[in-house]
Amino acid sequence: MKMRLPIAIPLLCVALLLSSCAYSPGISMLTDPGTSGHSIIVRLDEQKAYLYKGKMVVGISPVSTGREGYSTPAGTYHVLAKDLNHRSSLYGAYVMHGKVVSSGVDRKKDPMPPGTDFVGAPMPYYLQIAPAYGLHAGYLPGYPASHGCIRLPTVWARRFYYAVQDGTPLMIYR
Repeated sequence: MKMRLPIAIPLLCVALLLSSCAYSPGISMLTDPGTSGHSIIVRLDEQKAYLYKGKMVVGISPVSTGREGYSTPAGTYHVLAKDLNHRSSLYGAYVMHGKVVSSGVDRKKDPMPPGTDFVGAPMPYYLQIAPAYGLHAGYLPGYPASHGCIRLPTVWARRFYYAVQDGTPLMIYR
C-alpha cells in the first residue's frame, strides 16, 4: 500500500519532533511557561551547574568558578536580582575617547589614568546571589578562573536566566 506524499511528510515531521524532544535534556524548560519550582545547584568540584524543576534535572552546564584567592563561597543562596545586561563595577577597562587604554583592570588596585573612564566587564544574563557574586555568561577555560562569580556558556546562562525568578534557591557545594 502506497502512502501519498502530502500525508507522509507531516507524519514524518511529527515523529521526528516527538522523538527528538523525548531525549533532549533542557527541552522541558524551554516549553515550561513558568519560573516557579526551579532551583540551581553548583558543584565546585565538578565545575558544573544543575538546573532543577522540582526534583528533575532540566539542564546541566559547565562553569568556571573562583580561582585561587577569589574562591566562590559554598553555601545556600537565593537569586536576589536579575540583570540582562549587567556590567562589573570592579573589573573592566579604562577607556579614553572610545579606545581602551588599559584592560584587565581591578578598580581597587589599578589607579585610573587621567582623562579615562572606567567601563565594567560585561556580565550578561546576571543572576545576583550575594553582593559581588552571581552567575553570568562568560569565558570558560576549563578550570576555576573567575573573581568569584560563576561563569556559564552564553547559551546556558540565557537558559538559567529565563528559567528562574527572584527568590529562586541556589546551593553551592565544594
